[in-house]
Amino acid sequence: MTGQRMAIFEAVFKESSHFTAEELLDKARLIDRTVSRATVYRTLPILVESCLVREVDIGTNLKYYMPNKEQGSHQAQVICNDCQKIFEIPAPFMEWYGSTVSAKLGLTPISQRLQVTASCQEYQAKGFCSKDKTIESSASA
Repeated sequence: MTGQRMAIFEAVFKESSHFTAEELLDKARLIDRTVSRATVYRTLPILVESCLVREVDIGTNLKYYMPNKEQGSHQAQVICNDCQKIFEIPAPFMEWYGSTVSAKLGLTPISQRLQVTASCQEYQAKGFCSKDKTIESSASA
């Protein structure tokens, strides 16, 4: 375990929301300025494979990640189509549903996910969304 990987690990588990690899790189560099982009991109698959981090694909050219702090709890993602914010909500029914549907077909579930894409009512009414990451970033700059 290198110092760079420790910084990446620390940065991951300080997060409470979804992040991209590039956002993780920036946060890890605040802990250890020597963290390289290559190390972040090599470490993320290891963290995902070991179930320490969940990879979330929302159908864009970016992958999002989130620390898997609650092992075994099923989560559904609701993605705002306007600001691209990803919300996680508990979905305890997913385990039962996946097992039931699979069993009817004589299969065993390996993984499952539930994603809902929605429009932001605030964006529709005001033309902007206070949850938009780009607005938050530019407001703090």
